[in-house]
Amino acid sequence: MDRLERVARAARHTEEVLTREELVALFERSERPRAYIGFEPSGRLTVGHLVCARKMVDLQEAGCELTVFLADWHAWINDKLDGSLERIGAAGRYMRAAFQALGVSEDQTRWRWAHELTGSSEYWSRVVRVAKTTSLARTKRAMTILGRSEEEAQLDTAKLFYPSMQAADIFELPVDIAYAGLDQRRAHVLAREVAHHYNWPVPVALHTPLVSSLKGGGRMDAGGGPERKMSKSDPTSAIVLPTTPEEVAQRLKGAFCPAKEVEGNPVVELALHVVFPWRNTLTIHRAPQHGGDRTFDDAAAFRTAWTAGEVHPADLKTAVAAEVAEVAKPVAEYFARHPGEAPVGF
Repeated sequence: MDRLERVARAARHTEEVLTREELVALFERSERPRAYIGFEPSGRLTVGHLVCARKMVDLQEAGCELTVFLADWHAWINDKLDGSLERIGAAGRYMRAAFQALGVSEDQTRWRWAHELTGSSEYWSRVVRVAKTTSLARTKRAMTILGRSEEEAQLDTAKLFYPSMQAADIFELPVDIAYAGLDQRRAHVLAREVAHHYNWPVPVALHTPLVSSLKGGGRMDAGGGPERKMSKSDPTSAIVLPTTPEEVAQRLKGAFCPAKEVEGNPVVELALHVVFPWRNTLTIHRAPQHGGDRTFDDAAAFRTAWTAGEVHPADLKTAVAAEVAEVAKPVAEYFARHPGEAPVGF
């Protein structure tokens, strides 16, 4: 894979690259760029995380050294799993196993925990430096990365630390590429601004799309935050991993899927952001009197046919369910072989 192919692999299927010119320059000067994604260990993964897993594999295939940051302190601050660091730790170990089952290479991955950084005075010095460049109003706006509104009346003071910690993590690890879903954009923009202020190395930011709630209404709000994304905290909105083909089919059967619409349509988003990146094709099975089977070999052709009304929602749900179940199958197989590691209590 030559340099331009590596850049293309790192950038494909993204919603945004900040900036593509910086990404090209990074691959020109580095044979092994350092990429990172952070997760709060707060429960089970959903099929929306298949988007992240695909990009993590892409980054490794592009020759990046990938750091997966298991942000246990951040989950504690954010009141996840009742603030129990023991349960948060168990959730992090589950996430590691699930991502490995999906093809994230152990040999090319550094697994780091937030508590490995928080014991260092240098880390907290970095957090203070970030906070010193950031107004309180800006910090509160960035707090939507916690999945909550900055106007929440009973917000505790600890949550004000979160945005500065998340930006500081990027420099302490350190990394060249900060990757996340589009809901983390504000944190990455903050980190880039802080880097310019202190003349620290500026991280390239990669953002992939979010998958909407199965109940619909998923779109980015005016401030750049998710209005209704698939969330494990709402069992009716998501499909958690591990899962079965029957469960995927049943959940998608009742999913929001208005004909011809793309934005906020979780079934179409799963086709565009999970099925095509992982499977490269999608076949709609139909009776001969309804036009017979139709295969799409790229997302653009499918999107055109869908918006033209050439694919029925019920047929799409059946096809997407089969493909998503196939992508998710390695997670179920892993935990079937390792029942002692299966998620319990979250």
